[in-house]
Amino acid sequence: MKFLDLCKVYIRSGGGGAGCVSFRREKFIEFGGPDGGDGGNGGSVWVEAVDGLNTLIDFRYQQHFFAKTGQQGMGSQRTGKTGDDIVLRVPVGTEILDEDEESVIADLTEVGQRVLLAKGGNGGWGNLRFKSSTNRSPSRANPGQEGVERTIWLRLKLIADAGLVGLPNAGKSTFISAVSNARPKIADYPFTTLVPNLGVVGVDGKEFVMADIPGLIEGASEGRGLGTQFLAHVERCAVLLHLVDGTSETVVEDYHTIVNELEAYAEELGDKPRIVALNKCDALDEDTIQMWREALEEASGGPVHTISGVANTGLQDVLRALMAQIEAAKFVDEEPEAWQP
Repeated sequence: MKFLDLCKVYIRSGGGGAGCVSFRREKFIEFGGPDGGDGGNGGSVWVEAVDGLNTLIDFRYQQHFFAKTGQQGMGSQRTGKTGDDIVLRVPVGTEILDEDEESVIADLTEVGQRVLLAKGGNGGWGNLRFKSSTNRSPSRANPGQEGVERTIWLRLKLIADAGLVGLPNAGKSTFISAVSNARPKIADYPFTTLVPNLGVVGVDGKEFVMADIPGLIEGASEGRGLGTQFLAHVERCAVLLHLVDGTSETVVEDYHTIVNELEAYAEELGDKPRIVALNKCDALDEDTIQMWREALEEASGGPVHTISGVANTGLQDVLRALMAQIEAAKFVDEEPEAWQP
């Protein structure tokens, strides 16, 4: 299935049905009076987060969603039928944006969350509604209210506890395939992953979800390469794992490149807890590992893990550090606010 995380959708709610002008005409009833019914309400457009979806690919083939119009009112005081609603089913983590692609209408982060996007028009009143003591036989009825038409954007942000970032060929795909059930494309020639991959990681009897984000390059915040189109998927992560290629000749510069691009994209990403790991240590000798490790510790201002996704060394320590940060973030989110007198 092709991955799609941003799409434009056109929606329109149904208009209300017109009211009816009718008079009761039956044998032996000389003055039947008005009996025109109201028009039915138009259908509304809803959006709902459902389980089992992880892409917006369905909206590539259908971009227009128009709800049904309400039925007109009828004689004998019969109200028209309400138009059918339309429900847009989207993956959990989808943001609904206005036409300007900036204003957030809704953020669906839980299964079953449902938001009204366009309310259907009200049905018009029939002439029965206008009967009064001074107007015993009204001959007027209201037209139905028109529906709402609007353009929206759907933007998917994957729900993951930890995000995996780094330059292309830093070993991110190899790492996530070694620690989870994800099976991204891996080869022995240089290339970069083109779509995010999700994997469920288990450590010490606990599980969390990790997202492998396609590699950034210098200038990505200005649109180079894949740009920052996939960085939205790490905005929800509690912690970032920054992999640095230990076989590179510019390890410290590579580290700063990713940090600068994260901060240029959004200040929140630059402030997120970040764990740094020197990868591909199976191809380095001890002196080189120690040299790069000390250089990265000085650049990052914190500890640096030495790992190898291919040799499966040092992975458990990194996973435990990630799990500790995830649990700390959950504790902060669940902690009740202090009572104010």
